Amino acid sequence: MATQTASDIIDDIFNKTREEINKLMPVNIMIIGKTGIGKSTLINNVFRENLAETGIGQPVTKRLRKITKSGIPLCIYDTKGLELKGEVQEEIINEINSKIDELYLNQDEKEYIHAIWYCINSNSNRIEEIEIELINTLATKVPVILVLTQSYGEGAFEFKKVIEELNLNLKAVQTVLAEPFKITKDISIPSYGLKELVGKTYEILPEGVKKSFNNAQKVDIEGKVKEARIWSTSYIAGSFGAGFTPIPFSDAAILVPMQVGMLAHITAIFGVSLDKALLSGIVASIGGSGGATFLGRYIVSNLLKLIPGVGTVAGGVISGSTASILTTALAFSYIEVMARVAAAEYQGKCYDNEQIAEMMKAMYEDNIRNEKNL
Repeated sequence: MATQTASDIIDDIFNKTREEINKLMPVNIMIIGKTGIGKSTLINNVFRENLAETGIGQPVTKRLRKITKSGIPLCIYDTKGLELKGEVQEEIINEINSKIDELYLNQDEKEYIHAIWYCINSNSNRIEEIEIELINTLATKVPVILVLTQSYGEGAFEFKKVIEELNLNLKAVQTVLAEPFKITKDISIPSYGLKELVGKTYEILPEGVKKSFNNAQKVDIEGKVKEARIWSTSYIAGSFGAGFTPIPFSDAAILVPMQVGMLAHITAIFGVSLDKALLSGIVASIGGSGGATFLGRYIVSNLLKLIPGVGTVAGGVISGSTASILTTALAFSYIEVMARVAAAEYQGKCYDNEQIAEMMKAMYEDNIRNEKNL
């Protein structure tokens, strides 16, 4: 079997990550509310890549549009015009209900609306009777979270209490301030509530779209880490159980395809921008160059010595437990690096390749030591 080069590994992770993302079923969220209540601000601060500004808006009815963007497994159904009165308002409500019913009648799970954010400006201090009726009707079809936007000051929290006392058919009521609210030149109220909104939404989503939602959202990095750890742990248990056939030292590279798939899956969960330069820094940090592979001779010869009783004898074998230690260290280190890369990216910052390589190598060696001490 030909030895894979570092470039081959990078290409494999890059391509398999794209495959993983393409396999994700889109999560469909309908956002309902009057014009000017901050829906676009909410969307841009919860989801990656300023979706409300850079996504493609496709009209699906007269006052309902679908926002999507390539590479993000998410569809936003955005409404407009609820502040209009009389017959027009009822027309809009009928459009919303009809569209939801139509999507379910098609019996295509990929088209279902998975959650609704019903948005009200908390400073309005009022909810109309027709809105109450609409919320209760929608909630019989789709889980609804009431989002109180632009929430600051005592009045916003008093209004939240009023809403909760109405006992509407809601999954949650969440106050949010999507962006800091400037009071004076030097004083502002920090944004809040978005992480809680993301967490509550994640809880009510079907299992089949939870990973898609985690990929699309940029608020809860800890949630991404948790999902990635749970997934990688089950992967490791399934792939490197007690019955795993011992692998000759010289054939250690056969583990590479398994690990490439694992890293691609983790990358898809975090939803960071795919960049071969970023992957290059990670590969170089633990695999070296000149044809070395993730668990090829370079890593075995340099890192197996950290595990007591294993040694680095060329004629030896990598047992199932040893393979598990190495793969667990790789997974957890990669998750930690992805968390830092994602956090920086969402703040408009970035790490250079050298920083990424140093982070990955240090974390990998630390995690190996931690694993072998368990």
